[in-house]
This record gives sequence, structure tokens and C-alpha cells, in this order.
Amino acid sequence: MTEELRCKLAGWAEKYNSPEYFQEDPIAFPTRFAGMMKAGRCNLKDVEIAAIFAAHFAWGRRAMIVRDCGRLFDAMDWKPYDFVMQGRCCREPVSIHRTVKWCEVADICDRLKVWYSGHESLEQLPVDDIRTQIFGQKEDAKAPNKKINMMRRWFVRDDGKVDLGLWKNSDKAELIIPLDTHVYSQATELGLTTRRQKDLATAQEITAAFEKIFPGDPCKGDFALFGYGVTGGARGVE
Repeated sequence: MTEELRCKLAGWAEKYNSPEYFQEDPIAFPTRFAGMMKAGRCNLKDVEIAAIFAAHFAWGRRAMIVRDCGRLFDAMDWKPYDFVMQGRCCREPVSIHRTVKWCEVADICDRLKVWYSGHESLEQLPVDDIRTQIFGQKEDAKAPNKKINMMRRWFVRDDGKVDLGLWKNSDKAELIIPLDTHVYSQATELGLTTRRQKDLATAQEITAAFEKIFPGDPCKGDFALFGYGVTGGARGVE
């Protein structure tokens, strides 16, 4: 990695790690609930449930994601923990967001209810257990688990800007970059990975590259990639 590229990535991360760029973004929903929690109007479980579904819906156009998250939380009367524990979710096999159906949302709610019946937070669950115990997916040691790693970034990074920093017993140095097709393309153009698979090993390689720029906080690099996209990609980067 050239010094020029390192400086550009660091500069983008500083500039775009700002709430002004994330008003119309899935993180806006757990952020709203975090504000309500500060005001004493909800609890950490509400914020976690909001994040679970905001992350689960986080594919496609941002406007569509925000619209459909809003529909879901309207149905929850903006009280996600009560909604989950009361088992009120619609179980119809009709879409709420792209291929995500209400019955799938209901299944996630059921698994959350089981978890919260004996625990105060999702923080203690490793990524693989969130995948299987909350989202109900099969074990997959190679999966990049983009939505889970994104949600963990929201809760663990604690610089007081975009991310929430509500999980106090987790180390941001251990976070992994949320890897999807878009992030993979950007990272490949920037030379942060040469791997062809969009898997966990690739996410770890990109994370390791950002660790050299942001020691102890590699997922700050997520904002660098956001900035790379906003500023026109490869133009001007050697």
C-alpha cells in the first residue's frame, strides 16, 4: 500500500465518519432507539432488536431499506422488545422487504424471545451464534456474515460519531469489516485484497489491511470505503 493511498483512506475515514452522511441509512433506526434509551423511553434490548432487523434489511437501495424498516417499526408501534416478547408478529408469507417475508421476521422474533427470556443482551453471542440462534441460518465457517459484522460495528465502535458504542465488554480491535459485493469490489480496486472469493478469509484480509492504517480500530476503514465510493472510486488513486 502506497503512502498516498494510506493518506487518502485515512482522510476519507475522518471525513465520512459523520452522522450527516447516515441520516438515510439502516443505522438511523438503532440510532433513534439509542436516543430513546438515553431519554429513558426504551432499553438496550429495543436498540438491539432494531439493529437486528435494520441489518437484516440492509441490502438494496437505501431509500427502500429505510422505507421498509419504517414499515416494520410502525407495525411494532416503535416498541420492538414488547412486540417480540408478546409474539405479535404477522406470520403471512408475504414480502416486507424484497425477498424477506413477514413469516421470516416472525421466526427471528421467536428466536429473539427465547434468547431474551434468559439473557439481558446479545453482546455475549459470537458471530456464528447470532447467525444460527437469531437469524436461523445454517453454520458456515466460510461465510463473511456481513449483516452481523455490520451490526457489531454499530454496537462496539465507540468514538461517539456514527456508531453507538453500547456494548462495553467487546473489543473494537476484534471487529471484522462487513463484506458484501460492493465492499469487495472497492477493496479489490484499492488493492486491499487479491482473493477471488467473497468469504470470511477475504473479509479478514481487508480488515488486516485497515489495521495497518487504523491500529486497534480496523472497522474505521468501513468509512474509508464509503468515502471511496462517494468520491468517485478509482479516479485519483494510484
